[in-house]
Amino acid sequence: MHSLITRARQGGATTPDRRRRLLLSTLALLPLAGCGPDAPKLNGMDLSSMPTGDFQLQDTDGRQRQLADYRGQTVMLFFGFTQCPDICPTALTRALEIKSLLGPEAAKKLRILFITVDPERDTPEILRAYTQAFDPEFVGLRGDAEQTRAAAQSFKVFYQKVPTGSSYTMDHTALTYIIDAQGKLRLALRHQQSAEQCADDLRTVL
Repeated sequence: MHSLITRARQGGATTPDRRRRLLLSTLALLPLAGCGPDAPKLNGMDLSSMPTGDFQLQDTDGRQRQLADYRGQTVMLFFGFTQCPDICPTALTRALEIKSLLGPEAAKKLRILFITVDPERDTPEILRAYTQAFDPEFVGLRGDAEQTRAAAQSFKVFYQKVPTGSSYTMDHTALTYIIDAQGKLRLALRHQQSAEQCADDLRTVL
């Protein structure tokens, strides 16, 4: 079983015991949903019984943003950081593939939001350049330490700074959250899902 929490550091990995503890702590926060006979068959995790989180953050143009600003669109929400060498770029590249698989009409209604868990290094300029390198329509969001913590806690996302010599990296939850056009949290896409599996989940749930 793949961990829901991944150390995003080049050439590094958490120890098995530590990864197991982090995984269990995250699983304890998630509901046991979608297990009934009428539940849709999903590759991801059905979170429809879980309260929808929210955030009070700024986009890279300095505008204050909250989840309600994207009502009427399907939101794909990911927490990460720009110096992430593997997990984050893989997730954002997959998001592009999902948009293509859903087709142009559905893609117009899909909004990809990337919330940095490393606002200390991810300035608005850096965050804008990073997200737009994948797609000019991707939205980067950031806040101060308190706002970042509140947003992560709202979605039950784990993250922490991990020293690496003279610098640091970040451990963080590697799930992509899907909020429907009515602003309700519906599911979480696992990092190991293919773009095709993710697109199938979106079609099933939305």
